[in-house]
Amino acid sequence: MPEMTLLGWFHTILGIVAVLSGFYTLYKYKVISAEESSGRLYIWVTLLVAGSALGIYNQGGFGVAHILAVLTLMALAEGYIMERFKLFGSFSKYFQALGYTSTLLFHMIPAITDFLRRLPVGDPFIDSFEDPLLLNFHTAFLVIYLLGLIAQMIWLRKQAT
Repeated sequence: MPEMTLLGWFHTILGIVAVLSGFYTLYKYKVISAEESSGRLYIWVTLLVAGSALGIYNQGGFGVAHILAVLTLMALAEGYIMERFKLFGSFSKYFQALGYTSTLLFHMIPAITDFLRRLPVGDPFIDSFEDPLLLNFHTAFLVIYLLGLIAQMIWLRKQAT
């Protein structure tokens, strides 16, 4: 695994801030929204993390992490547009939740992948993207994401009644 660059450290530290603020916001408010200060922090830091990911090429070229960064930027834009302009009226809040919450999944996939490929130093947990441990984490994150999204949709629907 290549050494961490200054951009890599910047990206990693901000990624931790983003994930913590995102989960805090979901815990406290049930949805991520720019109306709450922790939600704004999450959105802005996620924007910086996704943008910085596009400048990291330690795997030899444009790869899965870059695709996730582009998806993150698209999901942020979709969430913000739905929150700000309510393009689909009362349904916009559901699309907002989908967009913003998806960015958390997009954070977690490269985060666990990088963690398992780097640590412990000198003898990392995994040495392949196909390692069952990594695939199990990715599957678990997907299941948690889907369950969380369903819970958000139910909560949002209850708020409407």
